[in-house]
Amino acid sequence: MSTNQNNRACIAVSDEAKAVPQVKSDGTARASHFILKGEHMRLFIMAMLVIPSTALAGWSLYEIFLPNGLTNLEIAQLGLGLTLFAWLCMAFWTGIIGFFLQLFNVDPLSLRRNQTPPDATAPLTQKHAVVMPVYNEDTRRIMVGFEACIRELMESDNSSKFDFFMLSDTRDMEKADAELRAFTRLKKRLGAFSSQVFYRRREQNLHRKVGNLKEFCERWGANYESMIVLDADSVMTGERMQDLARRIEQNPDTALVQTIPMPVRQNTFFGRFVQFAAHLYSPMLATGLSFWQTDSANYWGHNAIIRIAPFMQHCGLPTLEGRAPFGGEILSHDFVEAALLRRAGWQAYLLTDTTGSYEEVPSNIVDYAIRDRRWVQGNIQHLGLLNVKGLKMANRLHFLFGAFAYISSLILFCMLALGTADALIRATSVPEFFVSEYQLFPSWQVARQDMMMVTMWGTAALLFLPKLLGITLALIKRRGEFGGAWSLLKGAAIELTMAVLIAPLMMFYHSYFVISVFVGHSVKWEAQEREGRKVPWKVAIKHTQIMSCLAVAWGVTTFYFTPSLFMWLLPVLVGMVLAAPVIRLTSSDKLGMAMRKWGVFVIDQEVNECKALKRLRVAMGYFAISQHKAEVPALPDNVWQSMPEQVLSQKPLPMRHRLPNSA
Repeated sequence: MSTNQNNRACIAVSDEAKAVPQVKSDGTARASHFILKGEHMRLFIMAMLVIPSTALAGWSLYEIFLPNGLTNLEIAQLGLGLTLFAWLCMAFWTGIIGFFLQLFNVDPLSLRRNQTPPDATAPLTQKHAVVMPVYNEDTRRIMVGFEACIRELMESDNSSKFDFFMLSDTRDMEKADAELRAFTRLKKRLGAFSSQVFYRRREQNLHRKVGNLKEFCERWGANYESMIVLDADSVMTGERMQDLARRIEQNPDTALVQTIPMPVRQNTFFGRFVQFAAHLYSPMLATGLSFWQTDSANYWGHNAIIRIAPFMQHCGLPTLEGRAPFGGEILSHDFVEAALLRRAGWQAYLLTDTTGSYEEVPSNIVDYAIRDRRWVQGNIQHLGLLNVKGLKMANRLHFLFGAFAYISSLILFCMLALGTADALIRATSVPEFFVSEYQLFPSWQVARQDMMMVTMWGTAALLFLPKLLGITLALIKRRGEFGGAWSLLKGAAIELTMAVLIAPLMMFYHSYFVISVFVGHSVKWEAQEREGRKVPWKVAIKHTQIMSCLAVAWGVTTFYFTPSLFMWLLPVLVGMVLAAPVIRLTSSDKLGMAMRKWGVFVIDQEVNECKALKRLRVAMGYFAISQHKAEVPALPDNVWQSMPEQVLSQKPLPMRHRLPNSA
């Protein structure tokens, strides 16, 4: 972009910003209930842990390759291995830190035993919006979940401080009509409180969810201090939503508070496996994540509260120059919005308390992979945003690690392929024992079996020790939430086995997705399947036949030429060969519910169901809209204020200075 273009863009942003609600800062010190200690040292501490660990792992690989001379294939494996170990070490130390902080009840932000909570007795003084963007979703599910959240706040003392908006982008006319009829039903059920509940459907759904929320902010955002953003499958308790609103009101320098949405309502074996793993490991991992990201938390797109004025002022997303995957509309907008808020001086936090915030997950591996395909494209696009001016280091790491979560699968797949090629070359060629014309003694081939075993066990520790610590932590502190110690141990053992079994499937899928993104294949962002369904054999085979055939050929070749390598690859090959039966069987509702009866994969909301989820479960059984006619709903008057598009090559204008933080 030229200097003149930059200047014109800067002037445009400055002019448009005048129409945006401004947050005044008088320089007066105001206490924040999010207390930080040593935040500037956190990333340095992580670097001091991750860099030596990665170097040690790289050195062990180097020692394995060195005795027989480094070949080009081995050099490539070493480079890929260092990259992969850096990723594993970062995840490993995040888990280890989270374990010790959780074990000793230390808050990850203040590093004290207790973080100052918001004053739960203080009434809310500002108006807040609860918004649910939807797109071609199942009408029954979104309306029942929406009503559950409304009723949670209807019964509170702060009910008058919340308005509710269902923001529809639905293009399917049958579903759009069903939404209108269901909303008519909802209004009648709510009685007088219906004056605080609104439904808006856009005629043109420009810019997907980003455009949906932007239009809400521009039309009605000036009426509210903040908005709680829900997904189509979100459910939040009244206590949690009021807690979020209080945190915004009582922390004037905070623009984003993200909760951890915990999966619920899963009946298939796979859905219950994912649900159980999230409940088991999320508190520990989130605590470790909060330790090093401090006030630069990520936004996950839903189950979070956002202060509207700075969001409008700093989060207008531009269309990126160039072609996909780095050009075009910003797809995974949530990461970027959090980064833009943080670069403007606002704080963003992650709550490590997992109560009161819920979502649903895909019920089978096929739907799970389809969802990941969308995320792969959005996260890889973030690599092109690493050089955005003014970003905080933690946000750049979020961009990098978000993309690497998928690219790491391709790196691992390439390492396995290169290792196989190297082994086949050695197995099919005659070794040279005399490489010099005047060599007196032969150069024997050396196998560093000791270093191989050390590297293998070290890698296993990086992968599985955080899981074992998560299980230990749950046994010590939360075993009752999982139905008791024995139920927890049964579930954890099967979860570990299942994780190993499906890891090769996800490695193959993610590798394919990454390659397809880099070669320019785009994906449609459609509504995801949210209810459980058993995957037909035909579909399971269709999505796995290439993978399984590759695994069979891979296995036969290595077994014939290098039986020892075949044994090392066996865990990977088994998962790939059995992919279709695994997908089919794990999508079974009967198997999932049988596991529940046997006390496997039990979670806290099945042991002690909260009122919000009980409302949802009961209402799903009797929801009906056949007798209701569609009526055009009334909307609040527009209070139009523009949301300026950001110039990513410049610092945001005006800059939001950080308020003093009291320790």
